[in-house]
Amino acid sequence: MAFSVMRSLGKAISWTVCLCFISLLVQSLSQPPFLQPLRTSALALPADSNSSPLLLAQAAPIADPNFVADAVERVGPAVVRINSSRTVRDRRQLRGSSPFQQRGEGSGFIVTDDGLVFTNAHVVQGADRVEVVLQDGRSFPGEVLGADSLTDVAVVRIEANQLPVATLGDSRLLVPGEWAIAIGNPLGLDSTVTVGIISAVGRSAADVGIPTQRAEFIQTDAAINPGNSGGPLLNERGQVIGMNTAIIRGANGIGFAVPIRTAQRIANQLVANGRVSRAYLGIQMSTVTSELRDRVNASPRSTFQLSADAGVLIQAVAPEGPAARGGLRRGDVIVAIDGELIADSTTLQQRVERAAAGDILQISVLRNNRERTFTIETEEFPLELVSQ
Repeated sequence: MAFSVMRSLGKAISWTVCLCFISLLVQSLSQPPFLQPLRTSALALPADSNSSPLLLAQAAPIADPNFVADAVERVGPAVVRINSSRTVRDRRQLRGSSPFQQRGEGSGFIVTDDGLVFTNAHVVQGADRVEVVLQDGRSFPGEVLGADSLTDVAVVRIEANQLPVATLGDSRLLVPGEWAIAIGNPLGLDSTVTVGIISAVGRSAADVGIPTQRAEFIQTDAAINPGNSGGPLLNERGQVIGMNTAIIRGANGIGFAVPIRTAQRIANQLVANGRVSRAYLGIQMSTVTSELRDRVNASPRSTFQLSADAGVLIQAVAPEGPAARGGLRRGDVIVAIDGELIADSTTLQQRVERAAAGDILQISVLRNNRERTFTIETEEFPLELVSQ
């Protein structure tokens, strides 16, 4: 009898425990996810804390969502419109016909409070008259202190004081993916702001489609249109990191800017001397590739055979130029300058760009499968080549 009672009691207890477990399971499954206990020890609350678990589950604060507006508010007053005009005579017109005025406009930005303005060379080069219009409506005649077509940088001075100034950043620190803000006057629409990212850095002039220039470029997808030329490209802190200069026609979201460090270096020379001094070797060159090697070696008109796998092939040497006088000749492959390896023509151009006229360079070349080193004294880049 007692055994029967104990067995009935055990069954009752088992059913009770089972029902309690099912009840707890249903309650747990029906609980909203955001009320589930935090399981990351780093976020555990102190025992006496009154803070809500929901607040701990939130993401860390993001950057100021109004950073674009803040950047534009700081820099916008220093961005200017530049109107230019030049006298042009159409060569196709009959002799004695009157010349006409060709007008253009672009953008620029003030870098000193006493009136120095950075802009593109193509905005003001050859202009008879330059007018600088500030955001507040004031207008000043501008004096072009110098323009360098090889980097598309120019400096204009206006007679004014206590002007708003754009803060310059460091373009060397840029990495793809950072924010980019362009301000300018595209198509006559003053103070237009567009936003994108830094798409790439270190684009060569050949990449951009202007191989005659001597600069690397920042690529951005912030909209740049005619009239933006010379305007600033900003980072998210409102610092100028580049000068907008070019687009690829027919392409969307591909614009280019001169790094502000390059613009500063060129502008300093323009202010001091009215022109830029740069070193000159006097060679035409091509980067060595397998395709170039095969083409040269298969040509019946080739006067040399190319065996190098890398470096820069000298295609031609200017008569009486620094390279010719130093002993370099067509068919040599440049592999190093002052011990610095040269992998392509862009690297070579950058290395020579860092030199000053009159500097001595030790240039190592491959000639007839042997490496030889020549001492070359650079010269001033010929003015007639700058103007071409």
